[in-house]
Amino acid sequence: MDLTQVWRSVRPYMAMIFLQFGYAGMFIVSVATLKRGMSHYVLVVYRNAVAAAVIGPFALWFERKGRPKLTVRIFLKIMALALLEPVLDQNFYYLGTKYTSASFSSALYNVLPALTFINAMILRMEKINIKKRQSQAKIVGTLVTVLGALVMILYKGPIVEFIWNKGQSHHTEAASQDETHWLIGTFMLLFSCFCWSLFFILQSNTLKSYPAELSLTTLISIMGTLLAGSVALILDPGVKPWIIGFDTRLVAAVYSGIMCTGLAYYLQAVVMKERGPVFVTAFNPLCMIIVTVMGSIILAEEITLGRLIGAIVIVIGLYSLIWGKYKDYANQTSKIGEKQALELPKTINDDMISNSIDYVTIENISSGKKP
Repeated sequence: MDLTQVWRSVRPYMAMIFLQFGYAGMFIVSVATLKRGMSHYVLVVYRNAVAAAVIGPFALWFERKGRPKLTVRIFLKIMALALLEPVLDQNFYYLGTKYTSASFSSALYNVLPALTFINAMILRMEKINIKKRQSQAKIVGTLVTVLGALVMILYKGPIVEFIWNKGQSHHTEAASQDETHWLIGTFMLLFSCFCWSLFFILQSNTLKSYPAELSLTTLISIMGTLLAGSVALILDPGVKPWIIGFDTRLVAAVYSGIMCTGLAYYLQAVVMKERGPVFVTAFNPLCMIIVTVMGSIILAEEITLGRLIGAIVIVIGLYSLIWGKYKDYANQTSKIGEKQALELPKTINDDMISNSIDYVTIENISSGKKP
């Protein structure tokens, strides 16, 4: 295996790990900003407007020749994507995080791989053969991931002190948050997670008929800005919520727009075309671990024994799920290679050499591989 093949193999993993660090920063920045009084409705609008402004020029330039035609069916899918993620997911996530904490919300979001896996099975996008090891690994990994998240949510335990937070004054969640708001925030986060799961699945489906990742990201961000702006004007009227200065509110809007909407949509789309939606969501538990550490340092949030145990359990489930997805991908790649090896000799002769080259090129493009 040469360096090019190694890079192609590890690239999806590196992209997803990079995104988890980006999402972890968003958890911290957004909590700090929202608890200082910024409207989450306005934050969603600015976030998607920034993403459209940053990604749009790249879409116009790099996809100016290969951009597919925007049909009514594709436009309706983009509208649904904008409603699911920018409007519903982001608003309910921000409000749920405001009512709870950064570390709690990142822990609860670990049900996302399980939700995506279950929804993908229901929609027949994820194939399961219980007799095969990779299917067993995906099922067990999903259950273990959910179990780890439940441990983090239900079992608190004593506060664990590390070198970086030893002797630090912690923000005790039970004392600082109203129990009713905490429960409401939990349900908001769960609903947000459910919407994000559906977004991943619909995005994967849309890419099959509109395989232009940058253009799709831009269109979702534009429609998300318009829809979220309408919601903000109705539910949070007035001029004051829209005024931001050179402070954490501006940082939150720019950072989340570039990293967590623009880059995230694009990288997720690229990886999803190759590995599927379950592979993308399987890396979310890593974000929880990062946020737990960063939250204890920056926001002085407590790290409890329950969250530590839950994190370890989640990582075990994560590796099981990823192993199953890797085996699926390896088998699929092997079958495509065998198919091309069988079909190539049939198409090559003295009269049809050019047609055979075109055929191989088209076959590789349709399967997402380079000739």
